[in-house]
Amino acid sequence: MQGLKNNLMGLIRNDFGLTRLSTKLLPAGFHTTARCKEEEQEREGPKKWLEYNKVILPPQKPDEPRRPAFVCHMKTNIKYSPKTMWYIAVLVRGLSIDEAIRQLSFLCKKGAVAAKETLLEAQQIAVEQHNVEFKSNLWVSESFVGKGISIKGIRRHSRARVGRIDYRHVHYFVKLEEGKPPKNYYLPEPPTQDGLLDDWLEKMRKRKIINTL
Repeated sequence: MQGLKNNLMGLIRNDFGLTRLSTKLLPAGFHTTARCKEEEQEREGPKKWLEYNKVILPPQKPDEPRRPAFVCHMKTNIKYSPKTMWYIAVLVRGLSIDEAIRQLSFLCKKGAVAAKETLLEAQQIAVEQHNVEFKSNLWVSESFVGKGISIKGIRRHSRARVGRIDYRHVHYFVKLEEGKPPKNYYLPEPPTQDGLLDDWLEKMRKRKIINTL
């Protein structure tokens, strides 16, 4: 506190009537660089999703089934609404890479262009860096969005009034896996009649009448 007090006492007034701190009295850590670095990291986007590409898995045993290759990719700070981008991310989820690119090519939305570029980049990374033999032998196992930076601005209204406006950005994440896509992405195995009957009987047997013995 004593050092900060001495620095504040070093305020001088120049010829233009402006006050400033003497550079000789400022300590080495008295700056706003840390805050600027945090803002730059927020603008760059998250980094954890790409770290999955660096994971080294243990070798497999001869009797184990072959582990499919995968690649994670993302595109950060797309000038688009997260709620609108969510529909595009759900559209390509569970499709093969060729079918996903084909569907996005016929979708007349700004977010579809960014999603298509992300899929093409991920496909190229899978072939060049992850030893995927056939680029068409991939499917979209994960496709979701995340909220990016939101820049606040003002919009002019009538009668000398202003309103706040948010310029929203979105992060798009995608994961490609080697192999063929499942027949039903949201259900691992389609339910059968016997399975539905067993589930219903189990549910009925677990019923309990409240306030009884």
